[in-house]
Amino acid sequence: MPHSRYPTLFSPMRLGSRTARNRTWMSAHATLLVKDHLFTDAHIAYYAERARHGVAVITMEAMAVHETSLPYRGKALAFDPRMVPQFQKIADAVHKEGALLLAQPWHRGRETNSVASGVPVWAPSAVPCAVYREMPHVMTVADIDAIREGYRLSARHARDGGLDGVEVHSMSHGYLLNQFLSPATNHRNDAFGGSLENRLRLVLEIIQATREEVGPDMIVGARINGDDGHEGGLDPDAWAEIAAAMVAPGHLDYISVTQGTYLNRMLIYPTSPEKHGFQLDATHKVRAAIPGTPVVGVGRIVAPEEAEAALVRGDCDFTAMARALIADPEWVAKAERDGADDIRPCVGANWCMSSIFAQAPVACIHNPAAGREIDFPKITRAAAPKKVAVVGGGPAGMRAALTAAQRGHAVTLYERGHELGGQVRYWSRAPSRGELVGVVTWLEGQLAKTDATVKLQTIATPEMLAAEKYDAVVVATGASGLRHGWTPLRPANWNGAPLQGTDGPNVFSYIDLLRDQPTLGKRVVLYDGLGGRQGAVTAEYLAARGHAVEFITWLGQPAPDLASSRDWAKTYGMLKRMGVRFTTDAELTSIELPSVSFRDVYTKDVFVHDADAVVLVLGGKAEDALFHTLLPRRAEGLALHLIGDALAPRRADSAIREGEIAARAI
Repeated sequence: MPHSRYPTLFSPMRLGSRTARNRTWMSAHATLLVKDHLFTDAHIAYYAERARHGVAVITMEAMAVHETSLPYRGKALAFDPRMVPQFQKIADAVHKEGALLLAQPWHRGRETNSVASGVPVWAPSAVPCAVYREMPHVMTVADIDAIREGYRLSARHARDGGLDGVEVHSMSHGYLLNQFLSPATNHRNDAFGGSLENRLRLVLEIIQATREEVGPDMIVGARINGDDGHEGGLDPDAWAEIAAAMVAPGHLDYISVTQGTYLNRMLIYPTSPEKHGFQLDATHKVRAAIPGTPVVGVGRIVAPEEAEAALVRGDCDFTAMARALIADPEWVAKAERDGADDIRPCVGANWCMSSIFAQAPVACIHNPAAGREIDFPKITRAAAPKKVAVVGGGPAGMRAALTAAQRGHAVTLYERGHELGGQVRYWSRAPSRGELVGVVTWLEGQLAKTDATVKLQTIATPEMLAAEKYDAVVVATGASGLRHGWTPLRPANWNGAPLQGTDGPNVFSYIDLLRDQPTLGKRVVLYDGLGGRQGAVTAEYLAARGHAVEFITWLGQPAPDLASSRDWAKTYGMLKRMGVRFTTDAELTSIELPSVSFRDVYTKDVFVHDADAVVLVLGGKAEDALFHTLLPRRAEGLALHLIGDALAPRRADSAIREGEIAARAI
C-alpha cells in the first residue's frame, strides 16, 4: 500500500540488478573517521545507523584511486587491497539493515596540493586550482593509464569486499575527470583533449573498466555535475549531452547529479539561506536527456515534503542527502511514520564542514552523536530516576534537560528570560541565519513531549535549589558579552581596567545587542576581536536594519574562521552588497563618541571613525557563579555539572554535546 503522505518517496525502485527499498539515498561525504587510509569501526557504526533507520542506498565517502589524490592523511585508499576486509565488515552491517552500499572511487586532480602526498598534483593541463593554487604536473599518457587502472583496481576491491556497486566519481565538483571534460581546464591537443569525444574518452574507458571488473550483477553509477557554475565551465545543456554520451554504451545503471567546482564551493555544500532544492532544475534537464536511466538528485533537500515534490515533478528518481542525514540518522524512519515534525533539521550551519576543516571527524551543530555513534549509543532509561534541575535555557541546558527527561529523570529547566534558546535564538535574528532557530525549535518540540517542567522568567537561586532537594544540578547559565575593549593583542590588559570609553551608554557587546535589540543611531562601528561568525552575524543584523556599518578588526581579514565552513566569500559578498565597509589591521584605542580611535597594528598610524554607537565583538565571560556557590555541596552528594558557555564560552555544538554528556552521566 502506498505511503499516505509520501507515496513516491517510499516506493521501491529497481537499480540495476538490485532493488532499493525506497527513494532515499545517502550521498558520499568526507567523515575523517579514516585511520591509516582504511575504513574503521566508526565507519561501520556511522553507516549502519543510517541504514537501520531506513535509508535505501548509501554511497560511502570518496576514496582515492591513486597516491596523487591525497588532500590529507585522513583519506581512504580504494586501490589498497587492505580495504577489502574493511568493505566486507561495513557491507555485512549495512546489508543486515536492508540498505544497498556503494563505493565511490575518485581523484581530485588539481583540486589539492602535494603537502600530504609528497608527490606532484596531476591534472590534464597546467591550470592551478583557485583554492590550492599549486601548479599541477601535466599528465602523460602513462599517467592516464595509471589512473584508469587505479579505477579498475578500486572496482575489483569493491567487488571482492561484497559491496552492491560502484559510483564512479570525479566528473563533478571540478575533480580530475571534470577537468578532462571541461574546456576551461582541458587544454590538451592529444587524444584526450579538444573535441567532446576526446574529452570524454578517459571517462568512458573508466566506466567500461569498472563494469568489466564488477560484472553484470553489481550496480555501476556515475556522479556528474549538472552545472559547473563558473565562466567557461560546463552548463546544464553541456552536461545533459555528456550524460547521454555516458549512458549510451550501456554500462551505467544510474547517474547522480550535483553542481559546482572549487571556484564556487557554495554550489556544492551551501550554507543557509540557499534555496532548498536549488540544483534540481539542472538535474531535471539531465534526466530528460537519459530517459530510462535512474537519476539521483541533491541540493539542500532537507524535508520529506521537498523530497516527495522533487520526485513527483520528475526532477529525479532518487533524492540524496548528506547533511540532513548527518543531522538526523532517523530522517527516513521518522518521515515514514508520519513523524516529519520530529526530524532534527539540517540548519545549513556547515559545522560538519568546519569540523573536517579542523581535521576532526564529521560532526553536527546539534546532533552530538554524528560521527560518534559508538560513544553515544541509543539513550536508555536510568536505573534510578533522580530529581534534576537544569539552570539555563540555552542550547546546552535544553539538550541536558531533554536527554535527562528521556532517561526518566524528573527534570525542571529554569530560564531567567522569557524564551528558550540563548544565543542561538539571538543569532537567528540575522536574515541569513534564520534557519538556525531550528536548533531551538526542535529542542523545544522534543522537550514538550517529555514530562520535563520548563520555568521561564525564573532565577534559580542556591536557596531555591536546596529547598527543592535536587539530586543533580546542571549549570548552563551561559555567558555575558565582554565590552572591555581589549583583544588578544593585549593579554595583560584582559582582566584589568577597561579601554577608555567602552563603558559608555552607546557601547554594546554583540550579545547585548542581539538579545536586547536597542535603538541605535545611523552610524555604527562594529569592532571584531574574534574573527568568527559572531562579527559577520552582527554586521548583517545591523545592516539589515538600515545602519551604516563600519566593520573593523585587528586581524588581517574579516571573520577568517568562515573559511572552515567554506562560506566566507558568500558572506563577504552579501555584507558588501548590504553596504558594510571593512577595515583590517586596526587596533581599537579609545571611544569618545562620536569619534572612535584606532591604531594600525603594523605601522602604528592613528586614524578615527565617526560613529553614533559601537558594538564590540570580543567574546563572552562565563557566568559560573552559581556553580561555584554550589560546589561545596558535591561533598554532600549533589551531582553537579557545569556545561556550555558557563564552562567556557565557545560554540553551540560544544554546548549541546556537553549537555548530552552531562545528562547521560546522571
